[in-house]
Amino acid sequence: MPYEFGDVVLVRFPFTNQAAFKQRPAVVISNRAYNMARPDAVIMAITSQLHSPSSLGEVWIGQWQAANLLKPSAIKPIFATLEQSLILKRLGILHLSDQAALRQAIAAVLG
Repeated sequence: MPYEFGDVVLVRFPFTNQAAFKQRPAVVISNRAYNMARPDAVIMAITSQLHSPSSLGEVWIGQWQAANLLKPSAIKPIFATLEQSLILKRLGILHLSDQAALRQAIAAVLG
């Protein structure tokens, strides 16, 4: 089953220095057509470490239970591309309101 924008997945997410990985939830930000045409997916990290105020591009997930996350979480403005075969499992999907907030955050970061 192809992944879609807003799918919450479990992955070994790379650190930005590429020195190590951490198993964590992430959200798929590439769309279904991209994910069907390519072997990879574009994702953003999800963290349960919430900081107030949030930083530019960070999205607090309002409906975190609906996304099947274990605790209140935020999407970090850290992007990665990885092969879909490296996705360990699908956890859930972001609520439509959280998807809309994520789209706004991506636009703010990428302009």
